[in-house]
Amino acid sequence: MNKSDFWFKLPEELIAQTPTDRRGQSRLLYLDKRTGKTQHHRFTQLPEFLKKDDCLVLNDSRVLPARLLGRKETGGAAEVVLLRDLGDDVWECLTRPGKRVKTGTNLIFGDGELKGAVISVSDSGNRHIKFKYKGIFLEVLERLGKMPLPPYIHEELEDAERYQTVYSKPYGSAAAPTAGLHFTKEMLDRINSLGVKLCYITLHVGLGTFRPVKAEAIKEHKMHAEYFIITDETAETINRAKAAGSRVIAVGTTSCRALETSASKTQKKPENVENSEKDLKSEKKAAHPATNSPLSTLHSPRQKIAPHAGFTDIFIYPGYEFACIDGMITNFHLPESTLIMLVSAFAGRENTLQAYAEAIRERYRFYSFGDAMLIL
Repeated sequence: MNKSDFWFKLPEELIAQTPTDRRGQSRLLYLDKRTGKTQHHRFTQLPEFLKKDDCLVLNDSRVLPARLLGRKETGGAAEVVLLRDLGDDVWECLTRPGKRVKTGTNLIFGDGELKGAVISVSDSGNRHIKFKYKGIFLEVLERLGKMPLPPYIHEELEDAERYQTVYSKPYGSAAAPTAGLHFTKEMLDRINSLGVKLCYITLHVGLGTFRPVKAEAIKEHKMHAEYFIITDETAETINRAKAAGSRVIAVGTTSCRALETSASKTQKKPENVENSEKDLKSEKKAAHPATNSPLSTLHSPRQKIAPHAGFTDIFIYPGYEFACIDGMITNFHLPESTLIMLVSAFAGRENTLQAYAEAIRERYRFYSFGDAMLIL
């Protein structure tokens, strides 16, 4: 399967540059993954699709104000985006202008409240910077840093909290888990009152999530690694729901990747993970003639979740057999991205691209500040 199989033409004006006036006002496209049928709703109607004892899994990672605007000690502007804490006040960072920020370069931010020295360059070209400051690093970041908005957003964000979910807790992400941006505290209370189980994982989103797929054959793409935590309590809640036959619904691709990684730790790797959707067509027709969904949707996955803390570089694309989730809430993603490949693995490539085409016709808003999609 090739990356061009996930191409679609998106009018630039449909890329949302700002959040809606109020959180939760977005539209919601419902996609039935078995039939491919769609319905148009508002995100406020989401609770109508949920059932008692469903398990809604949300990513509570909080975005670091990781974009630092400063200057080189020798003169000239420099921009740094923190990617990963390497310990001992050393961070892996993106820098601009990249080629001019060499090993040995000293950087100054604010009035010298924060300083950094480039101590090495990684194989990928990212800089390892050791910072010096007084006090608590996070408090310094909150004073000097800005939100690291995705490259397709060209407007400044007036309220930084609109790039955080209302339930975010531990800092660590370089980008928001955007499917969760639609939820308000009132909606979560309403969902909880319906008997839906709310549980949380933590996956710190890296900017690698925006890295384009360069290889034409998608199986040659190397996925970036992201740190995640699934607690004993969350694992137990999910496993109880699955044992009772209730649905597990991931809020966002980040929650999905964490859950599927954890589930895969307790089972043999699916043999068909390398297969393309085209390769599976004859098997799917025999099993369920009316659907173009992946084989994994033809049964309810019952794989247990294990508590976990560590990195995941799982790459999910059509042919992957899902071991945990039964549903997904997600935003609309970039053409040829790993994110639309993941959604296509869950809902079926044809279903997904047809739903995207309909969303474009109906003028849905795309990407981080855009509208939402519910797949069941």
